Amino acid sequence: MRIISGEYGGRMIKAVPGSATRPTTDKIKEAIFNLIGPYFDGGRSLDLYAGSGGLSIEGVSRGIEQAVLVDRQFAAIKIIKENVAVTKEEGKFNIIKSSAEQAIQRLSGQKPFDLFYFDPPYAKQTIQADVAKLSENGLIAKEAILMAETDQEANLPEEIGNFKLWKQREYGITVITIYRFEE
Repeated sequence: MRIISGEYGGRMIKAVPGSATRPTTDKIKEAIFNLIGPYFDGGRSLDLYAGSGGLSIEGVSRGIEQAVLVDRQFAAIKIIKENVAVTKEEGKFNIIKSSAEQAIQRLSGQKPFDLFYFDPPYAKQTIQADVAKLSENGLIAKEAILMAETDQEANLPEEIGNFKLWKQREYGITVITIYRFEE
């Protein structure tokens, strides 16, 4: 795996060993960023199921100012820290070992997020519940973008809270769904 573009483009990153996580392939990562806008002018991102941290690192490489990465597995947190070290800008990343629900509570009251990556385990689609908790805690910025990576069986709705379906693409069994926040 590698960082595809931006400031850290071309640097190699590691996947979490074992089968507990499913890393986003370079092809799908590139497709995601082509859909949500290839580069950013600041902003904050949140990944509640960070795995190796590849999506957040790619986002910061492309201009996101600060990324919060959450995962509950010790092995994932270890790899995220190693991958973030590759950037040599660890200050742009906040790594939290926690469940998604606990992390949302912990982040309550902080500055809202502009970009959300949702790539929970396929068998455990909690996107709608997570978005409701993020909204309750004031963590969604106006005009935020939500990217959901699911399998074809997830059948996400046209709306999740105030997020409205914007774009959707299928890549084999993987479905990328992009939502925009509308008040």
